[in-house]
Amino acid sequence: METVLLPGNGIEALPQFLTSLAIGLLIGLERERNPSAKAGLRTFALVSLFGTLIALLAEKSGTPWMLIAGLIAVAGMIVAAYINTPTENKDPGTTTVMALLICYALGVLVWFGFTKLSVMLAIATTTLLYFKPELQGISQRLTRRDLVSILQFSVLSFVILPILPNQNYGPYGAFNPYQAWMMVVLISGLSLAGYVALRWTGQRYGAPLLGFFGGLVSSTATTLVYARHSKLNEGMLRLSAVVILIASQVVLVRLMVVSGIISPAILKQLAPVMGLGLLFGLIATLFNWKRLKNSGELPMPETANPTELHTALTFGLLFVAVLFCSAWLSDVAGSGGLYIVALVSGLTDVDAIALSSLRLFHLDKLSSVQTVTSIALAFLSNMLFKFGMAAFIGGLALARHLAAGFLAIAAGVTLGLLLFL
Repeated sequence: METVLLPGNGIEALPQFLTSLAIGLLIGLERERNPSAKAGLRTFALVSLFGTLIALLAEKSGTPWMLIAGLIAVAGMIVAAYINTPTENKDPGTTTVMALLICYALGVLVWFGFTKLSVMLAIATTTLLYFKPELQGISQRLTRRDLVSILQFSVLSFVILPILPNQNYGPYGAFNPYQAWMMVVLISGLSLAGYVALRWTGQRYGAPLLGFFGGLVSSTATTLVYARHSKLNEGMLRLSAVVILIASQVVLVRLMVVSGIISPAILKQLAPVMGLGLLFGLIATLFNWKRLKNSGELPMPETANPTELHTALTFGLLFVAVLFCSAWLSDVAGSGGLYIVALVSGLTDVDAIALSSLRLFHLDKLSSVQTVTSIALAFLSNMLFKFGMAAFIGGLALARHLAAGFLAIAAGVTLGLLLFL
């Protein structure tokens, strides 16, 4: 352990102790508001200072066991306080005990030079303590289905992903098991975020959020649900059209987010193309929104759990198939072959061709123009499919309400391709 020399009276150590004091006061301020807590502002501030002081003494004396002794002393003190004077509501005080132990440990960290980490952890600790009612409310609203979704995503991310080999296989070296499953985790994560948010918000916030979160999970499923609803209830025709338009535009945002995560270099060419489609679509959506009257009760999009293993495997296989087809056809037939794959695969799934194009771009097998064009063509193909589905299920009335918005989005993307590529 490296010794820190303190010349003179050791005043050079004052900044560390002031930081520890601030950390203790921050956490203690929250605990002071809790009537059942046996420790408040002063106790937490003193414990943090005690941690820094013990760390100093342990380092100077070369006896690291003093840190453990200090930790035991703090724990024993607060446990004894709860045993001798139980709270009225029978609160065992475990949260306050853990908060004090963390406060002590943060004081120790400050002395050993981890000041920024200590401050960040102190803020995180205080946040967790302060938002207890909100966190309890979230946990109580979670259903068994929601918990299963979160657990399944954890399996996809932290069990399957780490054991896959991170090396290239197959023709063109395009298939990398780790990278392919990483794409599955990325899409499942985005879809799960929309899926959980959709279930939590429900019908309380109206068409914009239902369209937004529905689009995050599946714009195709959202289109299907609201097309059926508009057919059954003519009064919901305009509102259904607005929700479908919003869900379709979220795909543009989703594509930009995914591209920014996987290959930030492509955003310079992709963002103007997608952004122009989003701008034109928002104008058309706002026009339809202003003509809405009483919207009534909105139906919830009945979307599937995006983290189920068979769903993830299906997307993974589709991604690999599109990846090989794109690499092969772009090699033997040039851009034309790639664009055919984009148009065909985009009918049912935009993510697979977008991710495969980004992967090939990362491997320097596609240019930025080819990559952006294939993503844009897949999006336009998917828009055409959704419009046809909406017209077939919802009828000509829904098609008329969607036509201007869909044309505006498609025109924006097409204009972006012409102007920026």
